[in-house]
Amino acid sequence: MNKANPTNEDTNNHSTEPESLDFVRAIVAKDQQTGKWDHRVHTRFPPEPNGYLHIGHAKSICLNFGIAQQFAGKCNLRFDDTNPIKEEQEYIDSIIEDVKWLGWDWQDRLYYASDYFEQMYQYAVELIKKGLAYVCDLTAEQTRQHRGTLTAPGQKSPYRDRSPEENLDLFQRMRNGEFPDGSRTLKAKIDMAHPNLNLRDPVMYRILHAEHPRTGNDWCIYPMYDWAHGLEDSLENITHSICTLEFENHRPLYDWFIDSINRDRPEQIPHPQQIEFARLNLTYTVMSKRRLLELVQAGQDSNWDDPRLPTDQVSSWDDPRMPTISGMRRRGYSPQSIRNFCQRIGINKFNSTVDFALLEHCVREDLNKTSPRVMAVLNPLKVIITNYPANQTEQLDAVNNPEDPSAGTRQVPFSRELYIERDDFLEDPPKKFFRLAPGREVRLRYAYFITCQEVIKNENGQIIELRCTYDPATRGGDSPDGRKVKATLHWVCANNAIPAEVRLYDHLFNKENPSEVEEGRNFFDNLNPDSLKSLPQCFVEPHLKNAPPLSRFQFERLGYFCTDPDSTADHLIFNRTATLKDTWAKIQKQQKNQQ
Repeated sequence: MNKANPTNEDTNNHSTEPESLDFVRAIVAKDQQTGKWDHRVHTRFPPEPNGYLHIGHAKSICLNFGIAQQFAGKCNLRFDDTNPIKEEQEYIDSIIEDVKWLGWDWQDRLYYASDYFEQMYQYAVELIKKGLAYVCDLTAEQTRQHRGTLTAPGQKSPYRDRSPEENLDLFQRMRNGEFPDGSRTLKAKIDMAHPNLNLRDPVMYRILHAEHPRTGNDWCIYPMYDWAHGLEDSLENITHSICTLEFENHRPLYDWFIDSINRDRPEQIPHPQQIEFARLNLTYTVMSKRRLLELVQAGQDSNWDDPRLPTDQVSSWDDPRMPTISGMRRRGYSPQSIRNFCQRIGINKFNSTVDFALLEHCVREDLNKTSPRVMAVLNPLKVIITNYPANQTEQLDAVNNPEDPSAGTRQVPFSRELYIERDDFLEDPPKKFFRLAPGREVRLRYAYFITCQEVIKNENGQIIELRCTYDPATRGGDSPDGRKVKATLHWVCANNAIPAEVRLYDHLFNKENPSEVEEGRNFFDNLNPDSLKSLPQCFVEPHLKNAPPLSRFQFERLGYFCTDPDSTADHLIFNRTATLKDTWAKIQKQQKNQQ
């Protein structure tokens, strides 16, 4: 797959001129202007509740709800709950939460495919009466064999010519629960030689004795997705049914179903317009809910012993390494950053892969504007300022966000004992190392200039403490005599700092396209064993002690972090959302140089 080269096109542009919009919005704008749907625009987002939503779904959410918002229309949230075996209330609840969190509102238009089970059944009866559907006794395997191939036509079922009366009787008995699972199906009678395999007598209903999350045991036959999907759109009077490209070959089938129902029917049912767009593919990520479910199940199963899995397996659907919306929320992504990302990548008709670095760029871009700055030390090294009063603590003014003057300032405590990052000191520094070293002076952020006078080591030769002096005249971080230093370090006051655990996250997969699996290997083999690194002995400034769950911060010089929902007053946990280094800017520069 080719990497996408996203543009800066504003997909929330409120202009309705077709030439200023992506191809989907151009179609919608033209239809609205010509009055094709009585000037209405009505879309829907139709997830199947068999897993949590991921970043690929966010693209569809923003497209469907965004079009409704842009063209003063409506957008429904509808659950395609046609498979009770794989669908759970947990997934329904999570989807509702995710769509709301992204900032979209379906108002009172929350629907389910199960709302229409009776009407879809009656439509099926109509097709049976017209001789366009029949009950088939072939097994699933026999049905696959009869279907044929791309180069060979299929074989007609021996049950294809049953009379409408016999089919109506058998279909009613299927509904009544007289037959076991898999023993019979209802199929559309179309063309077993059709070049589009989807139109070779597709299954409309299967027997499935399973309890449904909403309808309980009322039904033991359930509609197939292809039968239900177009009818749901029709029943909700959708104008533009926006799907991903894999449904393009299914569109003739959806059309056939609705056209067949409307044949010789006095009251015609609406026939929505289907438009396909390319789904989102992202580097270092899998977008298969089946694959993501495998990861969750492996992480939650204490008996799952697979050497290909990292030691720190994903713990749940909202694990911060997962590409799920809930995982990204827990990691610290803001809803606006995801919406901005969906806007930046645009809407295309061809499949491509977007670099994960662009998503992180959008996250940094938003968090830089909105995240308060705080100081934290992840790998602490104690500093004692020998000429500072032993029992004194003073409060220093610190800027909350230089990008937002209205954010104001806060006070941070300063005393004789501090913590700095261990990486900010070298006893024998190389030429271009400008941070703290013996005899060298540096600035402490918002505080003073300090100079390292002595290095204290333990019996193993490990540095455990630095003894420094400070210049009282440099309070606030500037020298009245104009002398300059080459480094400014972040720090925390040892007497007031709050202990915390910090979790550093990296890509869940170490391969750019983890779905491509070499022969004899499994996609588990592409998992990154270093996707999570936990630092249990960190310190943060006291300002963070009561930070609510999912609060976002920039730890100065370290990156963007978020308070984990499992964090408590006795055990603070922060997840790293993104580093400060903008890889996307580097990629763009390289691409520009190559061009």
